[in-house]
Amino acid sequence: MTTATDIAQLAAGLAQLAERLATRDTEPAASAPKPTPRVLLTVEEAADRLRIGRTTAYSLVRSGALESVRIGRLRRVHVAAVDNYAARLVADYSSEAAA
Repeated sequence: MTTATDIAQLAAGLAQLAERLATRDTEPAASAPKPTPRVLLTVEEAADRLRIGRTTAYSLVRSGALESVRIGRLRRVHVAAVDNYAARLVADYSSEAAA
């Protein structure tokens, strides 16, 4: 049979569990690693970032308008190269609009 002491111990244990669950959601996760920012993108990822098509991005890489590097057989685009290309587009548009 269950005694009053057993019920009190069970209630105390459940209260502690509820408290731990409540504080677990508010505490930052110490064990979760922070994702490292990507420095080099694939040409497809650069195209996604610029919101252009994959074929257009490869054409820009081939022409040198979008700077890239080769790592073995892989072609990668530095994040700064994507930003620089976009900045050049804006600057060219601004100078044409002002003329």
